[in-house]
Amino acid sequence: MADTSRTLDSVATAPPYNPWRFCVAPMLDWTDRHCRYFHRQLSRHARLYTEMVTTGALKHGNIPRHLRYNAAEHPIVLQIGGSEPDALAHAAELGAKYGYDELNLNCGCPSDRVQDGGFGACLMMGPAQVAGGVRAMQKASGLPVTVKCRIGVDYSEDYTFLRDFVAPIAETGCTTFIVHARKAWLSGLSPKENREIPPLRYDTVYRLKQDFPQLTIVINGGIHSIEECQTHLRHVDGVMLGREIYENPYRLAEVDALLFGDSTEAPTRADIVLAMRDYIESELAAGNTLHSITRHMLGLYRNQPGGRMFRRILCEQEPGRDNDWETVEAALTEVERASITIPNKAVA
Repeated sequence: MADTSRTLDSVATAPPYNPWRFCVAPMLDWTDRHCRYFHRQLSRHARLYTEMVTTGALKHGNIPRHLRYNAAEHPIVLQIGGSEPDALAHAAELGAKYGYDELNLNCGCPSDRVQDGGFGACLMMGPAQVAGGVRAMQKASGLPVTVKCRIGVDYSEDYTFLRDFVAPIAETGCTTFIVHARKAWLSGLSPKENREIPPLRYDTVYRLKQDFPQLTIVINGGIHSIEECQTHLRHVDGVMLGREIYENPYRLAEVDALLFGDSTEAPTRADIVLAMRDYIESELAAGNTLHSITRHMLGLYRNQPGGRMFRRILCEQEPGRDNDWETVEAALTEVERASITIPNKAVA
């Protein structure tokens, strides 16, 4: 079992339950419904976000494919990309119909495709427009509407840019802002470079919380450990992690005990794999591929004995071969064999 006996200084004095205290970031092509179901096996309390779904996809695309999820994923948030109030209202209405717990408006993505559509990070230059979109979403859905943004865009270096973006949106009744602590460059940098090159300015997000104490402020960007989360939680209300959780998902098993004060014993990695069986068999019976599910599980045994073999077996699924639960069992067997052969030694 994971060691949940160790404590951090704020666990004993954890604040009242805050549903945004720990969130898993929306990540395009990664946080699909299979990924979210897997993540939910590791944490009961983490708030899970969908990939960004555009208003255009919900107007012209396959709505059930974009919005369906498993009830076990709650609490689950639908992140929407768009800018026109009517289109945002339509998307919000669908989100409410499908039973999402929250709607999140993307005001932080800097990709060229998003910019061409006039939404994402470029919306930070029009706070009044964002406020209008948020109002439309609130009216159409009756759900909490939150905003995910950056600390600025392009040459904006002054904190007042962020403050003046948040203020009119907060007046709509939007009470939660998720802030990536880097600004976005709308030209010259790729999305990957926008996650790495602009410097992290956590103090800017902390100042936002000081100036808007009534708001829930969640910090995002460059956070890699539960200890770092605890440091940020001294200044803001919540933390959001993305790629660190995707690449090393077992970190989620620490969250409930160390950030939410949950005394339930954390599941082992093997517990997590076995908990996926019914879901995997059901999805395979519905015509989905094993790889579409297990690709999200590859990091579960990262830095553990047998971890490389676990990943290898799950990755070497051959087209035309019957890849089923037995493939997952074979991967788990290799991990167990390695644990017996090389006890207490991290080799992968």
